[in-house]
Amino acid sequence: MTTQTSESMNHKSVVWDWLTTVDHKKIAVLYLVAGTLFFVQGGLAALFIRIQLMVPENSFISGQVYNELLTMHGTIMLFLAATPLLFAFMNYVIPLQIGARDVAFPFLNALGFWLFFFGGLLLTLSWFFGGAPDAGWTAYVPLSGREYAHTGLDFYVLGLQVSGLGTLISGINFIVTVINMRAPGMTLLRMPLFCWTSFISAILIVFAFTPLAAGLMLLMLDRLFTGQFFTVDMGGNVHIWQHIFWIFGHPEVYLLVLPAFGIISEVISAFSRKRLFGYTAMVMATIIIAFLSFMVWLHHMFTAGIGPISNSVFALSTMAIAVPTGIKIFNWLFTMWGGKVIFNTAMLCASSFVPTFVLGGITGVMVAMAPVDYLYHDTYFVVAHFHYILIGGILLGIIAGLYYWYPRMFGHMLNETLGKIMFWTYYIGFHLTFFVQHILGLIGMPRRIYTYLDGQGLNTYNLVSSVGTFLMTFGILVLIINVIYSAVKGERVTSGDPWDARTLEWSIPSPVPEYNFAQVVNVRSLDPFFYEKVHGDGKMKPAEPIGDIHMPNPSILPLLISLGLFIWAAGMIMIDMDSVMIHPLIVIFAGALLTFGSMAFRSVREDHGWHVPAKTVKENEKHSRPL
Repeated sequence: MTTQTSESMNHKSVVWDWLTTVDHKKIAVLYLVAGTLFFVQGGLAALFIRIQLMVPENSFISGQVYNELLTMHGTIMLFLAATPLLFAFMNYVIPLQIGARDVAFPFLNALGFWLFFFGGLLLTLSWFFGGAPDAGWTAYVPLSGREYAHTGLDFYVLGLQVSGLGTLISGINFIVTVINMRAPGMTLLRMPLFCWTSFISAILIVFAFTPLAAGLMLLMLDRLFTGQFFTVDMGGNVHIWQHIFWIFGHPEVYLLVLPAFGIISEVISAFSRKRLFGYTAMVMATIIIAFLSFMVWLHHMFTAGIGPISNSVFALSTMAIAVPTGIKIFNWLFTMWGGKVIFNTAMLCASSFVPTFVLGGITGVMVAMAPVDYLYHDTYFVVAHFHYILIGGILLGIIAGLYYWYPRMFGHMLNETLGKIMFWTYYIGFHLTFFVQHILGLIGMPRRIYTYLDGQGLNTYNLVSSVGTFLMTFGILVLIINVIYSAVKGERVTSGDPWDARTLEWSIPSPVPEYNFAQVVNVRSLDPFFYEKVHGDGKMKPAEPIGDIHMPNPSILPLLISLGLFIWAAGMIMIDMDSVMIHPLIVIFAGALLTFGSMAFRSVREDHGWHVPAKTVKENEKHSRPL
């Protein structure tokens, strides 16, 4: 078998290195950067929406532009911002926490990222080719059908198909990684809770994204090839789309919030200086939440006329899911109780997550009551509810994880003063923005409207909500400034363990070697690194001698396969355009040729990877920074 040494792998440009990388740590950074860019786009859309609604009868933007901004805001934030930002942590941290040198399928890991990125890019290009999708992020038919929606919906359908395929691939990869790649002694009930929640989230991805892919396929056939799946006059049924979408849509909320739960658990345990209270109960609660998440989708359709029996069953299952979630809340509180709590920025975000998520959960139980939901449905009360879950919950978890794992990922700390300024402006702005929207909903303000009349009692609350949005925006700007400032003047990490943490990712030197662990470690307990600090010499015990380490080769093929699908999807969209410079079939053929050609090349080319020699590993260990 032909192999290469580590020296022979370093003679390439930086750009080529990032375009061809299959290293899970670099792919994590790519997810982080791409997710941030999409987050900025979705955040600007939200800012424009709140400027439009700041005063009654405003003409800042038109109704059509408002619909496009509303659709893109929801779609981007859920599919292209929250998901990749969480995938960044999952990619970086999971292999380190389970003692693995990489994910199970490095090539597929890179392919998943590039599919996500090109799918998101395709959706974003809709702004420049006739306008963005405008039927809402749920794309309800018939609003998303050919009769009412323009070409922007084709970008939505095909962009999400390409991006969703990447997410599905990544989910399968995480499942196999957790099952097969754990270090000796790392039993399932010794895994950190972030690994558990990410593992369950990956399972949700597999079962939730498949119905979404099927639904998008049916909608594509309706729009591009005159299918009749959702056309009532031809025997179709618009309720089919709602069922398909929400069978995906509600597990989607949990597949996003569960990794955030894991992050919160890691941060609260680390900065309370205590083992996570009720670890086994937390694991069981996570599994129960995942199971119940597929049994509650109809509460999005209480007003659709499904019937009282179905509404009652799904109301009960929706209320039931609050029980395992409540277990987690009490476990976090009991972890902090009696601990030596350190309120740095990460801990501020994690601890404030708890009451914020409780508020979102309480309103969730309120809308779970079908008779009352007839009053709340399609009002700003529902908008406030799911933003308390998604923005107050998931985003606070993401920011906590960023401050916690930033020194592990980049070798320097984020500035704590700027971090606390960021937290308080963001947190106060968040509650100003969304708490008053509960009141707006109870007054009766409907969602998805671009203006409202004066004298209806809505003016003050909308003004307060918009001011809160400006505060949130300021907080995110401070975070971006912090990242830039810390890159130049931030405190450099002189240890692999700057937090005196408990889990395995902090047991290796900084910066993390390409191969993660010089020797596969032997795990002897839950919180294995902390266990070795108390019962050993503070270093993980190796389970093997130092030897040559096998590494996968970088490859440009994931990017080429994804680019081919991007071109192919663009050609499909061109079918519905009035005037194009190139015939759509030529574009479709070119994209398919690039995709299948790259896949064929991957199939016939022997790729045995390369090895880091044991001599190099020993040399690196000798010169690595002290723990």
